[in-house]
Amino acid sequence: MELIQPFQYEFFLHGVIVAILVGAINGILGIYIILRGMSYIGHALSHSIFGGVMVSYLINLNLYIGATIWGIASSIIMNEISKRNNIKLDAIINIISSAGFAIGVFLLSIRKSFIINFEALLFGNILGIRDVDLFMIIIISIISFIFFFFFNKAMLFTIFDKESAKIYGIRTDIVEFIFSIIIAIVVIASIYVIGVTLLAAAITAPAVSARLLTKSLSKMIFFSIIIGVSTSFVGMYVSFIFNSSSGATIVLLDVLIFALILLSSFLYKTYNKY
Repeated sequence: MELIQPFQYEFFLHGVIVAILVGAINGILGIYIILRGMSYIGHALSHSIFGGVMVSYLINLNLYIGATIWGIASSIIMNEISKRNNIKLDAIINIISSAGFAIGVFLLSIRKSFIINFEALLFGNILGIRDVDLFMIIIISIISFIFFFFFNKAMLFTIFDKESAKIYGIRTDIVEFIFSIIIAIVVIASIYVIGVTLLAAAITAPAVSARLLTKSLSKMIFFSIIIGVSTSFVGMYVSFIFNSSSGATIVLLDVLIFALILLSSFLYKTYNKY
C-alpha cells in the first residue's frame, strides 16, 4: 500500500504527468539537437531565459509570456548571427546565454525583494506545478509533437544535406526558424521541472544513450523517448520517497543509464575483439 501512496496525492499526479510529457519532448528534441551538433543549446537557452523571467517580473508581465518572447528571440538571434557572420554557433551561444543570465543576476542583485521562488527556477520544483503550468506544458507538448511529426523529413534533410534540401524546394530557413522556436518553448516548459542548471543533461543524455544503442534514426528516437519518459517517471517516484530534488533525481537517472549503456558498449566491443 505504501508503494502507491504518492499516487493518492493530486499534486504528485500532476507532477508525474508533467515529468512524462517533458521527458518525451526532450527525448525527441535531444536527437535533433545532437545530430545538429547543438548539444549546448538547452543549457544556453535556459540560462538566457533567466534574464527574461526577471524582466517579466519587474514589468508585471506573465512569466510564461515574457520567458517565451525572450527565449524565442535569443534562439533566433543565435542562429542569425552565426549564419550572417560566419561565426561558429557555439561561440554565439556562449555570449548570448551568458548575457541573458547576467541580466537576470544583475536585476536580482539590485532588486532585493522578490516573491518568485528562484530556487525552483534554478533547480526545478515539479511538485509545485500549478494548474496553469500543467495546461501550458500540455499545450507546448502538443505543438512540439505536431512539429516533429510533420517536419521530420524536412528537419533531417536540412541537417544532413542543406544544399540538396534547398534544391528540392525545402525552405530550410523556415524549418530552422520554427525549430528555434520549438527549442525555446520546450526549454521554457522544462525549466520548472528540471531547473536552469540541470536542463542540458535532461535534453542530451537520453538522446546520446539512444545513439549508443542504435544507428537507426527511428529506433534512436524511440529509445530516447523511452529513456526520457522512464527516468522522469522513476525519478519522480524516487524523489518523493527520499524527499530529494525531483530535477536532480531525474537527471542522475539519465546519467546513470548513459553510464550503464556506455559501459555495456565498451564491454561488448572488448569481448568481440577476442
